[in-house]
Amino acid sequence: MMSVVDDRGDERNDGEWRTPGGIRIDPVALSWQFSRSSGPGGQHVNTTESRVELRCDLDRAGLGPGLLERLVERLGGTDVRVVVAEHRSQRRNRDLAWERLAERLDVANRPVKRRRPTRPSKGSVQRRLDAKKRTSTRKAERRQPNRRDD
Repeated sequence: MMSVVDDRGDERNDGEWRTPGGIRIDPVALSWQFSRSSGPGGQHVNTTESRVELRCDLDRAGLGPGLLERLVERLGGTDVRVVVAEHRSQRRNRDLAWERLAERLDVANRPVKRRRPTRPSKGSVQRRLDAKKRTSTRKAERRQPNRRDD
């Protein structure tokens, strides 16, 4: 048995949800599903719907066009899904699911650092060439001398 709940009554919900990185998400875009968790836990597992699945529809999240495009490109689609069943408490799993979703969104929104091309230093070039020379000499010493069997 699985129940679907819209989380409009959460204390964090004052009309919008915010990630630590400052991304605002309209609660309409979030859908929560709860189900029974598998694994150890005895009778408690058989009666409690503590597994949490949190989905965020980025199209409905009220994001700006640039932010939406960046998130869709980096996350691979408009539907972001997080599943948590680590704790016995549904509440703890809900908090953890929100934290993980927020982290994924914030990481996807970070600017990509551009690599500045650099040249290797003279010392590093010399060390690389010396190492190649040592390896070549070592391998040459392993070879047998040329023998001609006439």
